[in-house]
Formats: sequence, structure tokens, C-alpha cells
Amino acid sequence: MTTLSIRYIGGPTAEIEIGGVRLLTDPTFDEPGDYPVGSRKLTKTAGPAVQPAGIGPVDAVLLSHDQHPDNLDSAGRAYLDGVPLVLSTAAARERLGDPVRALPNWEHTALARPDGGELRITGVPAQHGPDGSEHLVGEVTGFVLSGAGLPTVYVSGDNASPAVVAAVAARFAPVDVALLFAGAARTPVVPDGTLTLTSEQAAEAATVLGAGKVLPLHFEHWAHFTQDGATLAEAFERAGTADRLHLLKPGESVRW
Repeated sequence: MTTLSIRYIGGPTAEIEIGGVRLLTDPTFDEPGDYPVGSRKLTKTAGPAVQPAGIGPVDAVLLSHDQHPDNLDSAGRAYLDGVPLVLSTAAARERLGDPVRALPNWEHTALARPDGGELRITGVPAQHGPDGSEHLVGEVTGFVLSGAGLPTVYVSGDNASPAVVAAVAARFAPVDVALLFAGAARTPVVPDGTLTLTSEQAAEAATVLGAGKVLPLHFEHWAHFTQDGATLAEAFERAGTADRLHLLKPGESVRW
């Protein structure tokens, strides 16, 4: 019986069904164009493969953070109005209000499964840039999904720190599936470092986590990414873990 399916929508957005519970990561449904972030702008180069109407009802949204339009855009904010629960940061809860609920690092909540069991969702750290950049980029979070008879799934959110990956691994490794936000994002706000994992760091994370399968997210569709699917494939090949990498095209699904 299938206990996990993942559909890649585009950017950081993926639809996850695990143990009969339906989740969506970082909703982004706007069309290509320039999107302001303070005095700067981020340029989106491709729209989503699926619009909100094609997603259907979900039980919760896993929102890594709300302050950047490449993780929560205008259409994504409108989508949240019809969602029963959004798990995110304390800062997102303060800015957005209901239905956002803060899920602090290492704390968990449980959602009921159709089979009578529970899906545990644990908040885990994420660092959206090099050490010392937190005041520039804001608060972010990641998630780990687990439960009796279910695979363990790590959703990194916008994390650029191998040390954070190691901290998650210390508590949860081995994980069955890792959804790693990659792409080595760069913007002028942090000129000396990447804001998400590089391809090489993603390959290293797969080993540190003991991940049986890796699905990269948030590595394309925005101009500020400096690496892509090709560099991910090359990095995993060099690391000897190419068999773990699953590069989905937008709209594609995988089931286990």
C-alpha cells in the first residue's frame, strides 16, 4: 500500500500525501515576473505546473517562512485563507494570524490519519544563509514527518547550513526521504554566502541524513538561484549517491 506520494508543483511548492494526510509546502502560485522585497526585487522565471484549484483540499500547509515572495506569494497568501492549519515560525504567526500556528524547533504536533493513527510533525531548525545573517533574512523553519508505519520525511525549508542538517540528523537519521531546498540562492542582501544549500551540500546532506531518497525543491524558477538540476545530478554522481536523487519535472509525482 502506498503510504507516501509527492507531487512537485514548482519552486518550493510540493504536495505531500503521507498516511492519508495531505500537506502542501510553501504555496507559490503567481505567474513569472518581478516581485519586490523591500527596495530589491526577485525575478520569477516560470509559473507553477498546477494552480490552487488543481491541488484540492489539504490538511495543513508547511510554511518555511512568509517574508519572501519566492516562498509565499500573493496567490499563496490567498490560498491560506481556505486551509485549516498552517505550521510555520513565530514571526509568521505574528504577521499572518490565523490559521498560522507557530511550531518551535524540536516541538511537535499530531494530525489524525484516516486509519486511526497519527502523523507527527516536528519543527526543526533552518538557517536561511551563512552564520550571522539571521537578522537580514529573518526566521525560517523546517519540518520532520513521522508516524507508526510511515516513512520519516525531512522538509528542510530554506536552509543553507550543513551544521543544521547535522543537528537534524542527530535526532532523526536515518530518514527515508529528504526534501532539500537547494539551488545555492544568492542575493545582494547577503553578498558573501548562499541562502540555500549548494548542490554539493545537498549531496553531503543526503549522506549525513542517511536519506534513502532525495527530492530537491526550490532550485529553479527564480533568477537568484545559481545552481540547478544539472549541478545537483553532477554533485550526487560525484558523491556516489546518484541512485538516491529524484529530480522531478514540474507536475510529476512519485509514490512509495
